[in-house]
Amino acid sequence: MFKSFLLFTAVVLLVTAAASAPARPPQDASATPNAKSGGRLSPEAHARAKKLYEQDCALCHGSSGDGKTDLAKDMQLTLLDWTDPKALSAMSDQSLFDAIRKGKGKMPPEDEGRAKNDDIHSLVLYIRKFAATGAPAAEPAATPASETAPAAPPVTPAPSR
Repeated sequence: MFKSFLLFTAVVLLVTAAASAPARPPQDASATPNAKSGGRLSPEAHARAKKLYEQDCALCHGSSGDGKTDLAKDMQLTLLDWTDPKALSAMSDQSLFDAIRKGKGKMPPEDEGRAKNDDIHSLVLYIRKFAATGAPAAEPAATPASETAPAAPPVTPAPSR
């Protein structure tokens, strides 16, 4: 009888301790530094995404993202025109990520050895830029010198005597 009382007390204490412990938010596997940046890529991430796109995506999707390539025609693929803002509007970043990482239809998966998850997230943002510009996303512009340092006053020649 004493053993069952001790067992019951231990169970009650464990349940009480677990119930009073603060709940931790679930880990979101899709959370990335890019999501926190409001959809902006650093120049380094942009360059990696552009290189990855040119190596692994442009062959079928086209350098402009319009999906009209000879290979796509030969494979009888009808690809979305990413330069059209409506083309990707219904797709979440996570669904694009999954399609790239796992492959979809005739599209092969992007091996983790070739591209880390952060690179794929950057690639998703890079692809979304096609619709905003109607063309491949341009390199982020470096800050012009005129914005970082005040302009020097113009030099005027000394009056001649």
